[in-house]
Amino acid sequence: MTAPRNLPQKIEDRLIVALDVPSIREARELAARLDGVAGFLKLGLWLLFAEGFDGLLAELLRQGKKIFLDAKMFDIGETVKEGVRRAAERGVSFLTVHGDGEIMKRACEGRADSGLKIFAITVLTSLGEEGLEDLGSQASVAELVRRRARLAALCGCDGIIAAPRDNPDELRRLAGSPQLLVATPGVRPAGTRSDDHKRAATPAEAIAAGADYLIVGRPIIRSADPAQAAARIIEEMRRAAEGNAPQ
Repeated sequence: MTAPRNLPQKIEDRLIVALDVPSIREARELAARLDGVAGFLKLGLWLLFAEGFDGLLAELLRQGKKIFLDAKMFDIGETVKEGVRRAAERGVSFLTVHGDGEIMKRACEGRADSGLKIFAITVLTSLGEEGLEDLGSQASVAELVRRRARLAALCGCDGIIAAPRDNPDELRRLAGSPQLLVATPGVRPAGTRSDDHKRAATPAEAIAAGADYLIVGRPIIRSADPAQAAARIIEEMRRAAEGNAPQ
């Protein structure tokens, strides 16, 4: 029997709230409003170059928040390796790199034996078939996602970023890696807009498909009550997970 994936015991720790706002002040206020409800936060390009970002990162880590640093690293191997090393030194939990073989291998070297988990981006959820063709890819979205999932597992990555409709359980099987974690952006509660995500799904659909972590931004942070919006998503995740225990 395959050992279960290493997932948090509490379902709320599998919701990652994307603090995709234009200012450090707004990010800090959102984190405060979500306190006690959602403590896993994604920091990415919206904030990475904002004045005061380093202080925000240090503050959230001191508060015991888990940080998903969505850096989307794509550079020469040595640069990626050293960038990952710096992130590990700061104490962030998850870090994203693009799904290029050399980049993923060097990222895993930079992680070393720290607790940092490396997540490889397969295909951005904003990309459809036409977008891939514009980038020069002759593979379909599904083919490229599967190819990069297999390569991520071979390179030693802890997980991948893939859309709910990419079928996380099937990706693990095809990659030959039952322990491969899958974090899914493009998650939208029923009745809400998919925005710029091409392969969106509801929280329940994502969990049922085998997603381990759900990354949700606008449906929470643009809500009149972010904590309540997060709590509703967590409850939907809980109900779905009861019938979809990880194998």
